[in-house]
Amino acid sequence: MAAPKRGRSASAQSKPGRSLALILIAIVALTGGMFASGNTTPRLGIDLAGGTSITLKAKADQGSAINQANMNTAVEIMDRRVNGLGVSEAEVQTQGNDHIIVNIPKGTNSKEAQQQVGTTAKLYFRTVLTSEPSGVAASQSPSPSASPSGSGSPSPSSSASSKEKASSSSSASPTATATSQGRAVSDALKADATPSSSASAKSSASPSPSASSSSSGSATDKTAAKLQAQYTALDCSKAADRAKAGTNAKPGESTVACGKVKNTWYKYLLGPAAVDGTEVKKAQAVYDTQGAAGWQVQMTFTGSGAKKFADITGQLAKNQEPQNEFAIVLDGDVVSSPYVQQAITGGQAEISGSFTQQEAQSLGNMLSYGALPLSFKEETVTTVTAALGGQQLHAGLLAGAIGLALVVIYLIAYYRGLSLVAMASLLVSAILTYVIMALLGPAIGFALNLPAVCGAIVAIGITADSFIVYFERIRDEIREGRTLRPAVERAWPRARRTVLVSDFVSFLAAAVLFTVTVGKVRGFAFTLGLTTVLDVVVVFLFTKPLMTLLARRKFFANGHKWSGLDPKSLGAKPPLRRTRRPAGPAAGPVDPKEA
Repeated sequence: MAAPKRGRSASAQSKPGRSLALILIAIVALTGGMFASGNTTPRLGIDLAGGTSITLKAKADQGSAINQANMNTAVEIMDRRVNGLGVSEAEVQTQGNDHIIVNIPKGTNSKEAQQQVGTTAKLYFRTVLTSEPSGVAASQSPSPSASPSGSGSPSPSSSASSKEKASSSSSASPTATATSQGRAVSDALKADATPSSSASAKSSASPSPSASSSSSGSATDKTAAKLQAQYTALDCSKAADRAKAGTNAKPGESTVACGKVKNTWYKYLLGPAAVDGTEVKKAQAVYDTQGAAGWQVQMTFTGSGAKKFADITGQLAKNQEPQNEFAIVLDGDVVSSPYVQQAITGGQAEISGSFTQQEAQSLGNMLSYGALPLSFKEETVTTVTAALGGQQLHAGLLAGAIGLALVVIYLIAYYRGLSLVAMASLLVSAILTYVIMALLGPAIGFALNLPAVCGAIVAIGITADSFIVYFERIRDEIREGRTLRPAVERAWPRARRTVLVSDFVSFLAAAVLFTVTVGKVRGFAFTLGLTTVLDVVVVFLFTKPLMTLLARRKFFANGHKWSGLDPKSLGAKPPLRRTRRPAGPAAGPVDPKEA
């Protein structure tokens, strides 16, 4: 039994180069990926690099109550919009009873994030009564009634070239004819055979009766005439008109709205809300790998939402364009208006069109997180300068440098030659930490804030502690009279258990802290957990193999006084040896103390 153990030990000692080569390859690969991606520095949080701070005030409209539950729900939805995995350091938190503060760090697309936070009104699915190009772009389309075929835009900033379709399964693209429900935008804009006069007549004649019928008999002729006048006067190419469109419109009333497609603004006359955004259970962008639909958005409705959606799509499928479309309205803007050809049952639907990946994901995000329990008013938008952040970053780096210098001084003074192993291990750990942080910025939105810097400083002590545990185990073996090579191997199992238990406790604490906290504290927890995992990797794949190699060098193996492993300075004693005592009376009496 002893021989196999010695064989395995010798085999393990003879191949430490494999572990060193493995970690070297990992460092080179990660560093190459960092330079290839162009992200050579970690993304900094708002307290280190500056950024944008947005203050939102809740409004008690449409019967919503401003209470703690609704505010917490709003914070959660906004946080999921702008913060993704929770480590991008875009802070969303309540302040007082009716305010929410959103901090967006520099390096994030603050304009896009601000737009996502700003779209805080309720999400509704409304029927389209009529629509047409608005402003100077109106002359580009000879058929206003055909324009809505293209107005099913994936987002107000989309550039869709074909009509979006809502269906329960993928289908072929509609043909481009003057009367087809599925005519594409490009075909509608190029069509010159459709009489403009008849199309205009259709568009101008449809609003009043449609508005009257869609209000279920409750709207008077005066209300219908007022709505007709609003629609006629609306010019969506003007920002002032877009801001006023549909102001204070209630879900049960018809309204006007604006939407943008192919860089052209369209105006819409919409019926009452048929489905509320809260009844969308899930929405996500997917790529159709089986057909030619490309990127599309799949929706799943709740039980009540599925019934409402089936009813409204069944009614729309009987109509001609544009009245076979439903508009997805967020914050008074039409973000998409797909058409339907048949009732969509089963609680699942998909919106297909000429989406790009970004457009599909944006629409899916709006459908998933667009329905807030409250509406909000943007009170202030403040840009935090990077001056204070730069000072704090300088102070954090200075504190880290001082801490690292103190650790190095202690290692040199106490461990001498072994300090080279510790410093090399610290360097490898620092390189891995830096490269991974730089890569995590664009990958998951990780932002290095001041608490994260503190976590990195704490990690210096955690990493150094692992080396110290191993070095002390080796010294214990030398004190027992063993030479360095067997001491390195015998000390490793005991040190390994201690290191694993210690790092597990640190990682567990970081995981709990990351789970139960919000805001900047998560940066500390994330950095602490990351460096703890890297500590295990470095100790196993670098420190231990390096010690195995150094144990073969005379400087360390012979116990040079500057190696930190001098048996004399460590107080090593020769191993105890038993001598056979002579048997019989000649042995003499046994001393009780000796016995």
